[in-house]
Order: sequence, then structure tokens, then C-alpha cells
Amino acid sequence: MLEIDGSSGEGGGQILRIALAMAVLCRREVIIRRIRANRPRPGLRPQHLQAVRALAAIGMADVEGAEVDSTRLSFRPRGLRAGPYRFAIGTAGACTLLLAAVLPPLLFAAGPSEVVVTGGTHVPFSPPYHYFAEVFLPALAAMGARVECALGRWGWHPEGGGEVRVRIAPCRGLHGGHLEEPGPLRALELLVGLGNLPEHVGRREAAAVRRCLGGQAGLLASRIVRAEAAGQGNALFLKAVFERTVAGFTSLGRRGKPAEQVAEEVCREWGSFMAGQATVDRHLADQLIPYLALASGRSSLVTEELTSHLRTNIEVVQQFLPVRFETDPRQALVKVIGCSVPPSGCPG
Repeated sequence: MLEIDGSSGEGGGQILRIALAMAVLCRREVIIRRIRANRPRPGLRPQHLQAVRALAAIGMADVEGAEVDSTRLSFRPRGLRAGPYRFAIGTAGACTLLLAAVLPPLLFAAGPSEVVVTGGTHVPFSPPYHYFAEVFLPALAAMGARVECALGRWGWHPEGGGEVRVRIAPCRGLHGGHLEEPGPLRALELLVGLGNLPEHVGRREAAAVRRCLGGQAGLLASRIVRAEAAGQGNALFLKAVFERTVAGFTSLGRRGKPAEQVAEEVCREWGSFMAGQATVDRHLADQLIPYLALASGRSSLVTEELTSHLRTNIEVVQQFLPVRFETDPRQALVKVIGCSVPPSGCPG
């Protein structure tokens, strides 16, 4: 049995999601204590509880403590089952965070899976659907994973109601790589999503982004999308396509927030990324940690900074796998060395 302190490091729901995903993958019983103990509302919130239930279904797990506000969870997986799944978060909780939890074990299940998740698709404090589909999944594809996704309906905060469908092919193994040079910038793509808002809002945002880009505006292609959803919402997603890597930057609008401010936020993220030497944006680096650990061969990447999320993900993964990460804060360099193993090599 492995005991994990849910208040360590970043101390949020990500510890819970990664720990349970790895537990299913490695068939390892875990107890997580002090879940989100340092948060204003400690314990499991409804969106975290749905991730627990989803992973319990996939891992055929016996669970104790799976209830709202619980700060202790016992999780004993008894297998790994592929197949069709449908999970309803029930709030505007992020679909992408739940998908990020179930994806690692389902990639290594015996057969294909289809997962449908309803909830929030473009909501604060989580990767929006378009980042998941156009940055994260292509990075996994480069490592050998075959995952397809489709957006059925947008989901804003607080209404939710969005839907994402994902098809996952069984993976025989991932291979690592070295992402230390992005190569030349090839293109910039801007998506403006408008949910029940006038089109002039999107036009102002696109124009403001173009002004912010200055000399790089010639590489920009922009499009405005009518986002079918309950309630109002607005999202900007800027994708930067380099020769060897892809990065993504997001800003969300809200009532009372000027369109120009939404544009400035996404431009600020882009400018910060370009001012450094990163090949992988900070959010992608966080999300790739478990996959780099499972990949064969050595891997390395340069990100914007060694965030608390990234460090926490490393700490959790290293408790399950005989793999070692080395980090260099001066260059924001992450290296995966030691024994990178496929799931069949998981201790448990």
C-alpha cells in the first residue's frame, strides 16, 4: 500500500488525479490523506469526486472515502477495463481535467475505449478543449499514442453542459524524445469562440491580437466561431506552430471584461513564452510528465519555468515508477533518466 500526502507540493486536485491514474495503471493500492488540505475548502469537491468515480470504474476499484468534502481516500484497483464510458461532471467542472486522469490507464488497456464527458469545456483554471485537442494530443501522438477527440458542445462557467468525445486506441508503448530546440516559427492561429455574444466582440479581440503581435502578425490566421452552448462565454486560443513543437495560450472573457483586455492577456502569455528559450509551454510540460516517465528511452524538454504543478507531478509519478527526473532551474530543463518502463514494468 502506498500512502500519499495530498497537501504536499502544489497541494491541489492534480495530486489526486495523477495518483489514482497511476494506481490503476500499476495495479497499486493507495491511500491519499489530507486531500487539498491547504485549499479554502479542503477535501473532495464534486469535480474531484467525478474523477475518483471515473477511475474506479476503469480500474474496477474498491474505494472508501469517495464523498464530497472527504480528506482521506482509500483506492484499491482490481484490473483495467477498456470500453465505452460516459461521465457527467454535473457542474462546469473541466472535462479536460477528467480526461487527463483517465487517459493514461486507458492508453494501455487491452482494447479500444470511447469516453464521453459532459461539463465545462472552456472554464477557468483548466486547459480548454482546443488546447487539449491541438497542443496536448499532438504531443502524445509524437510519442506514439493514438487518440482522437471531438467537441460536441461548448460548456462555459457556470452553466457547464459541454460535451467532449474521445476515442483511445490501445498503445503498445510510448517512445521518448528530446524537445530542446523548437525550430523556426511556422504559423500563428487564433481561434475566437463566442457564446451568445455579438460578433463585434470577436472582431475587436482579433484586431487587438493582431496589433499586439506587431511584426509577427503576418503569420497570423484568425477565425471567429459561434460556440453553441448554454449561457454566455468567450475564449481566445492562440496556437503557435514551430518546426518541431506546438505551444498554446488561452484567455477567457467574462461579463464586464473588455475585449481588448482578453486579447492583451493571451498576447502577454505569448510574449512571455517567446522572451525565453522554452520549447514547451508550462502547461504542456506539466501534462507530459507521466507519459515521459512511461516512455522508452531518455527524454528531455525545456519549458518556461519549473512550476509547482510540474514538480508535484514529478514527485507523485516517482512514487509509482522506477524512473528519475533531473531538473535544472536555470534553464527550466527537465530530463527523464534512469529506468523508463512500460506499464508492465510497474511495481505493484
